[in-house]
Amino acid sequence: MILTKKQTQALDYLEDDTTTELLFGGGAGGAKSFLGCAWIILCCLKYPGTRWVIGRSKLKSLKETTLNTFFEVAKIFGMTSGVDYVYNAQNGTIKVGESEVILKDLFHYPSDANYDSLGSLEITGCFIDECNQLNVKAKEIIKSRIRYKLEEFNLIPKILMTCNPAKNWVYTDYYKPSRDGTLSSNKKFIQALATDNPNISPHYIANLKTLPKNSQERLLYGNWEYDDDPTRLMDIEAISDIFSNDFVKEGIGYITADIARLGKDKTVIGVWSGLRCIKIVSIDKSTLDVVADKIEALRMQYNIRKSNTIVDEDGLGGGVKDMLKCKGFVNNSTPIKEKGKVPNFSNLKAQCYFKLADHINDGLMYVNCNPQERDSIMGELEVIKMKNMDKDTKLNILDKATIKDLIGRSPDYSDMLMMRMRFTLQSGGFTSARSKSFK
Repeated sequence: MILTKKQTQALDYLEDDTTTELLFGGGAGGAKSFLGCAWIILCCLKYPGTRWVIGRSKLKSLKETTLNTFFEVAKIFGMTSGVDYVYNAQNGTIKVGESEVILKDLFHYPSDANYDSLGSLEITGCFIDECNQLNVKAKEIIKSRIRYKLEEFNLIPKILMTCNPAKNWVYTDYYKPSRDGTLSSNKKFIQALATDNPNISPHYIANLKTLPKNSQERLLYGNWEYDDDPTRLMDIEAISDIFSNDFVKEGIGYITADIARLGKDKTVIGVWSGLRCIKIVSIDKSTLDVVADKIEALRMQYNIRKSNTIVDEDGLGGGVKDMLKCKGFVNNSTPIKEKGKVPNFSNLKAQCYFKLADHINDGLMYVNCNPQERDSIMGELEVIKMKNMDKDTKLNILDKATIKDLIGRSPDYSDMLMMRMRFTLQSGGFTSARSKSFK
C-alpha cells in the first residue's frame, strides 16, 4: 500500500503521545475515507481485543460509502472476508482478529437529543467520516466514550475526523485556528486535496472542474471561505466590513443585552451610539443581580435612558428586565408594523434579523470589539440563514437550537446585535429595497 504524504503525516499524528483530535480533509478526492479505514484496521490488528467505532451522520450512508471503502482497504491489506474479518450486517459490527469495529449512526435525532444511546459505549478510538454533517455534540459524546483498554496498551484517546469544507464547528474549531496558528497542541488539521493524491484518476479531477463555481472552490480547491448559499442573510464581505465601517456616525445611546440561559451561554451586552456598537461586555454564566448591576453601571456610565435599554426577556432575561425596569425583547412576539402594516415575518426576532441583514449589507453599522469577539460575531452572522426558503410561508430564520448545532455554541453576540433593530423599527427608521422585496 502506497500512502500519500498527507496520509503519512496523519498516521504520525495518530500514533504520537499528544494528538487526541485530528481533522483530515478539506476537499474531495484526498483519500479521507481510505485513511480512516486503514487506521482502524491497523489499530485492530496492533491492539488485539480493542473496540473501535466508525461513525457517520446516517448509518445508511455509512454502509453505502465508508463501509465499501473498508472492504477495499482490507483487500489491499491482503485480508479475506470471513477469515481475517467478519462483517455482521444485522448488528452493524466487523470482527477484525480479536478486535471489534462498531458502525454507528451519529445523527442528531430529537428523540435522543443527548445521545443517550451512546451512554453505555466503551471504545478504544473512533473514526468519524464526513464529520461536517454532524452536530458537534455527537463528536463530544463519542469522544467521552474513548477509554476501553487504553491503559493496557499505553494509549491516549484518539479521534480521527474527515470532512469537506463547511462553515460550522469544523471551521471554527479546527480550520480557522489552524490557519491562524492558534490551534491547541492536542488538535491537528491536515488539508488533503485530490491534487495531493497521486493515486486519483485524472478523470476525477476533470469532473470536479465541471462542477458549479461554489462546489469547485470547496471540493477541488479546498476553499473554506467560499460560499454563495442563497439562504444566507448577510454577505461575508459585508460582515467583515462592520469592524472597519468607522465612518458610521454617532447618535442616540442604547444598550442591548442577550442574557445567559444555560451551560456555556454568555450574557453579551452591547453599548451603542446610534448604529455604532462602541463597547461589548461579555459575562460568563452569573447570577441575575450581577448581570443587572453591570447593565445599570454601563447605563449610568454612558448616560443611556432606561427606555433605550433592552434585554432578552425569554428565559432568565425576564428577571433582569424586572430588576432594571427596562424594555424586554420577546423573540416570538408579533412583528412591528412597518408603514402601517404588519410585515410578512414569523415573529419579531425574524423581522429584526432581516433588518440587521439590511443594515450590514448596506454598510450602515460599525462594531468595535477585540479579535476574539470579532471571530465570534463573524462565525455567528455567517450562519444566520433563511428557513424554508422555497416554501410559501412567513419569512423566518433558522432557530437558535439549529444554529447552536452548527457552530457548537449559542449565537449570543449576533442576538445582541439583532436586538438593536428593535429601536430602529420602533422609530420607523431605515428600510432598504431588499426588505421591501420580502414583504
